[in-house]
Amino acid sequence: MLSPSQAYLLRINQHNIVSDEHQQTALVELDRVHQFLVSKASPSKNQSIKMTSTQTEKSPYKGVYMWGDVGRGKTFLMDLFYECLPEGVGLRLHFHHFMARLHKELNLAFGQKNPLKGIAKRLASECQVLCFDEFFVSDIGDAMLLGGLIEALFEERVVLVATSNIAVENLFQNQLQKQRFAAPIALLQANVVSINLAGGKDHRLRHTQAAPMYFVQEEQKLEAVFDQMAQGTIQQEVLQVCGRPIRIVKESDNVVWFDFYDLCDGPRSSMDYMALAARYSCILVSGIPELSSEPFEHIKARGTEDGAIGSGQTGDREVALGINDDAVRRFISLVDECYDHQAMLFLNADVPLDSLYLNGSLLFEFRRTYSRLIEMASLYYQGLRAKS
Repeated sequence: MLSPSQAYLLRINQHNIVSDEHQQTALVELDRVHQFLVSKASPSKNQSIKMTSTQTEKSPYKGVYMWGDVGRGKTFLMDLFYECLPEGVGLRLHFHHFMARLHKELNLAFGQKNPLKGIAKRLASECQVLCFDEFFVSDIGDAMLLGGLIEALFEERVVLVATSNIAVENLFQNQLQKQRFAAPIALLQANVVSINLAGGKDHRLRHTQAAPMYFVQEEQKLEAVFDQMAQGTIQQEVLQVCGRPIRIVKESDNVVWFDFYDLCDGPRSSMDYMALAARYSCILVSGIPELSSEPFEHIKARGTEDGAIGSGQTGDREVALGINDDAVRRFISLVDECYDHQAMLFLNADVPLDSLYLNGSLLFEFRRTYSRLIEMASLYYQGLRAKS
């Protein structure tokens, strides 16, 4: 069984990836956690390891928190780590998928005493290490739930490996309520090694372009893509996605084409986009306008990060939104799901990608979207798709 650093060297040689000193630092810690979990899974070393308050910083249960700007290889490294684990040892989830699952389980556990401890025990029975991609908390209700669950998970000796665009001490950025999340942040800091994957360049932008997937006012190019890739019967019907209707331009067995407003400007959640990316190998979206807008005060619409269940118990709150930002938030989720499922995403917009979203309240989040769209058009990404 390969260690993460060994798998990293193989991947570098196979895909002409540029080695990175900050990634090498993270690999030292990932190898440490991997070695511990492999030895723990071995029948000859199956004795449980008790953690005490006198253990050093490098407790075997101490996880890894990799953070930094977009394109630094955080998800790449976490996926390498996860792929190197023995079967049944790890659970890997995008963070908003995990939160949707948490809300669902809390609804099912309504009325039970200490439901978070019960959820933590079930997770501990599923995995010894929990891998979170894109760790970020913006809702105080979610923050408090997560704080209680993290405490219970650490009590169950579940190791955490996570990626984020921000440092662990800045995980919850609502300054007015940040103090309420101080204890969970301190708990995280005590149970993970935080590594900043710094660097001046977005590694995704180094990949060689394979084929254009983003067009500017060229809808005929989407027609050509659809005609080339469609398999089976072509239909023009209304789809049912997660129990809700959604209009389409047309679809086949493996390809579906939407207008942007039908797909992103309505009551959609990340669960809708997850279902679409799992069902279709190729998604086309046309009619994408310039998405920039001036922020203004507005009640945040329940959208992608709340999942299909919703989190009504957290209460409404005032946030700064641009007029297009609800649709932008859903578009970000669509790109994330296509990326995670290695689905192809072809887009036709009114403006170039680097001018698509220049002003609004989601500029930080949209940087990842921009970077991922660049990568999804690369030979490297297309090579991963071909192997999946």
